[in-house]
Amino acid sequence: METVAIPQLKGKLIDPQHPEYHVARKVYNGMIDKHPALIAQCDTVEDVVAMVNYARETSLLLAIKGGGHNGAGLGVCDDGLVIDLSGMKRIEVNAEKQTVWAEGGCLLKDLDAATHPYGLAVPTGINGTTGLAGLTLGGGLGYLTRHCGLTIDNLLEATVVLADGRVVKASASENEDLFWAIRGGGGNFGVITSFLFHAHPISTVVAGPILYELEDAKEIMQWYRSYIKDAPDEINGWFAFLTVPPGPPFPEHLHLKKMCGILWCYSGPTEDADKLLDPIRQMKTPALDLVGPMPVPVLQGLFDPLYPPGMQWYWKADYVNELSDEVIDIHCQHAAQLPTMLSTMHLYPINGAAARVRNQDTAWNYRDATWAMVIVGVDPDPANGALITSWAKNYWQDLHPYGAGGAYINFMMEEGEDRVKATYGDNYDRLVAVKAKYDPTNLFRVNQNIKPV
Repeated sequence: METVAIPQLKGKLIDPQHPEYHVARKVYNGMIDKHPALIAQCDTVEDVVAMVNYARETSLLLAIKGGGHNGAGLGVCDDGLVIDLSGMKRIEVNAEKQTVWAEGGCLLKDLDAATHPYGLAVPTGINGTTGLAGLTLGGGLGYLTRHCGLTIDNLLEATVVLADGRVVKASASENEDLFWAIRGGGGNFGVITSFLFHAHPISTVVAGPILYELEDAKEIMQWYRSYIKDAPDEINGWFAFLTVPPGPPFPEHLHLKKMCGILWCYSGPTEDADKLLDPIRQMKTPALDLVGPMPVPVLQGLFDPLYPPGMQWYWKADYVNELSDEVIDIHCQHAAQLPTMLSTMHLYPINGAAARVRNQDTAWNYRDATWAMVIVGVDPDPANGALITSWAKNYWQDLHPYGAGGAYINFMMEEGEDRVKATYGDNYDRLVAVKAKYDPTNLFRVNQNIKPV
């Protein structure tokens, strides 16, 4: 085979001898320890095209890194090429049209910082350190889901570098099949170098956690399972089991205590917040109520100091339709055994605005589920890796028979083809056809992979 010259980039090429290599190869999950042959820190679309062509022509395994936040570490690979978009963070806000153009290396906190001065917000996730590209391509579930839909429901257009090196637009009027597929189909179809989103006039929300004693968890979950199904769209609340961090704003008597809670976000008119939140507060006296007005960027970054990059993470997930008393008992049993301070379980509601989009309208296939559940074992110490992994697996194994079948791909580890098929359900065959059209050789396969056959 003829030798292919490594392209010259405006960005930086990093090999294992480069002094920045061991920093550049790291991703958010400290449990991931992969050693690529080459890392291309791209600055332009032309850089991305050059490196896609290089990977294809040399048959190099190719991984795409946006924010590097993926739990399974799918932004990096061993012995292959990593296209790193983290230098591509340009953002343009059109306040009049309520649109935001953002490059693929942006983090959620970058997007929030750009839109907030205009009194706008794009519905995204729950951590400012999350990469915008990965979150969007997986669906985009977060604080504003019930009010504004998933992130993909607010995506207007994307610029995509295809496996053959072409640069195309994907929208409702251009390459419609590709546009359908990238809205939930992950990184299977190309490198997304930029996104155009619809933004909403949301600036200040009334939000924060309300915590309860762990012994009250069954009662709280029984109330929550009914309440959230019929709550107004402007109310979002995700349930969690947690250990209270030992510092402000938490009072000292709660430090390191295992508790349950709901992280509320009301995104309607601030003056109407108490009318909707007071019945929640009166349902049961909480151990702690930290709900109050805050800017969207503050809410998005609440957990960033608690979960800095480099910790050990192990994820298990399912979609959930119902929380029966039997299921709640299983939850409570495992919550009492939270293995480390940062390990947790979250239930994110999918209903409201997100459920009014049909499953077949985007690749994201679980609009009719009520929650996306994630169980995460987390700890800074690699010595606790086996502990947090076994806890998460055991918890999930006990609950999985009661799940809806698939899982939110942004919450999955590398779990195999059957889990990917279950996640896309009736949309899977259509995704295979789009994959075969745009990436017939499966160049983009370091992901929750949809094979083009």
